[in-house]
Amino acid sequence: MTDTTSPDQTDADRALKTRHRTMWASGDYPTLASDLIWELGPRVVDAAEVRPGDRVLDVAAGSGNAAIPAALRGATVVASDLTPELFDVGRRIAAEAGAELEWREADAEALPFPDDEFDVTLSTVGVMFAPFHQAAADELVRVTKSGGRIALINWTPEGFIGQLFKTMKPYAPPLPEGAQPAPLWGDEQHVRELLGDRVTDVSAVRQTVVIDRFDTGEEFRDYFKSHYGPTIAVYNRIADDPEQVRALDTALAELGRTQGLDAPGGAMEWEYLLVTARVR
Repeated sequence: MTDTTSPDQTDADRALKTRHRTMWASGDYPTLASDLIWELGPRVVDAAEVRPGDRVLDVAAGSGNAAIPAALRGATVVASDLTPELFDVGRRIAAEAGAELEWREADAEALPFPDDEFDVTLSTVGVMFAPFHQAAADELVRVTKSGGRIALINWTPEGFIGQLFKTMKPYAPPLPEGAQPAPLWGDEQHVRELLGDRVTDVSAVRQTVVIDRFDTGEEFRDYFKSHYGPTIAVYNRIADDPEQVRALDTALAELGRTQGLDAPGGAMEWEYLLVTARVR
């Protein structure tokens, strides 16, 4: 197993990463990705203009919804993630699709790759969950060659997943000192500041993915309670407080309703920010 800790990590840093790995390994994120957002992978691959022969890194790749389409284009791909428990499903999907790629355990804030290693660095609603944004952004730039492309899809603060985290916040533990909320990666100005003048040709476009998997707010809530690591972690934290559990149950079902569920033919549109840039 790859050692993803860096020599200067503190015990608190290591404990935080262990909690994150456990969180994303809980539930069934690969099924959620397949059921709801698999199409985002090909979208970011298109935006990055991945070509045969490119060396591509997918950061926080999960089960590979961007890495696998990139490999199918003829690129040499490394799918990296802090949570290697997600790789088994990814390997199966890749084999069924006829895609060959490398799977590697890696912390987005301390990637185990040399400088200037990749022609393209991607992340699809992945790197945004690294708690220390500047460290993760620095790594994206560091491992990408001069003239290489970075392409990211991140949920926006105003969109559905941003509102999901806002709804869960009163029941969640406070962020560690220095950490920032994940949906900030969906704010254009924030991403521009993170990447700074090390990149050029920055494009940031808000788009949506249509989610028609759920008929009611309760159906959405129950699916996320059983599949989505961050939601599972919040419920685990309040499990001994029935009143808080009921309150969060109600709030999440209502969130689904406000986003179009419980109406005939109701569907949700989840907003994300698609960012592309070229390393100077």
